[in-house]
Amino acid sequence: MVLSPLDIHNKEFGTKMRGYNVDEVNDFLDQVIKDYQITLNNNKDLEEQLDAANEKLKYFNDLKDSLNQSILVAQEAADKVKANSQKESEIIIREAQKQSSDIVSEATNKGNQIMAEASKRAKKLAVETDDLKKSTRVFRQRLQVMLESQLEVVKSNDWDSLLKEGSMSSYEEIKKVVGDRLDNAVAQGVDSNSATADDQPVAEAPVTDAADDSGETVVIFPDNDDPHFDHNNDK
Repeated sequence: MVLSPLDIHNKEFGTKMRGYNVDEVNDFLDQVIKDYQITLNNNKDLEEQLDAANEKLKYFNDLKDSLNQSILVAQEAADKVKANSQKESEIIIREAQKQSSDIVSEATNKGNQIMAEASKRAKKLAVETDDLKKSTRVFRQRLQVMLESQLEVVKSNDWDSLLKEGSMSSYEEIKKVVGDRLDNAVAQGVDSNSATADDQPVAEAPVTDAADDSGETVVIFPDNDDPHFDHNNDK
């Protein structure tokens, strides 16, 4: 049992012959009581501090455990978020690659289609241009033949004989000679085989000669309705 200062103060000793000086012993005990009380007080303070420190240590240990648990939970959540983010990023990348591939494929197909249509259009335009040139060449040759034939009619000696002063030719004779000459010239211009340079079947230029009441000859050239002479055909 631990002694208290009061126990020391109340302690009584027996006396013997030649024993210790009672006053000195009491004074020393008083000093021991004071020091012992101080030691007890310090020990109590230290015990209180130790209890407080133990309480704080327990609190911090509990806090540490809680923090460790929170860190583990946060780490698991972070790992899940990271895994989900990685999966979503992979999905987004795959979808973006697929979309870009589809866009490139569609653009390539459209480009090829446009190039094919342009090539086809260019070939068609080249063929139609060549046909137009042939038709124009035929028309020119036929027109040249017709005009040359009509010029030959104009240069014919029959005109001189008909228009010769003092001639007694009647109106019917002049009309007959002029009409026959023009009919032959126009027929030669229309039916000339030399007009078809490339031996291609083309529509004949509608050339007619008609003698009206005044005896004039009318020449009709091909118009824009001729399917073989479409000078605006540039498609």
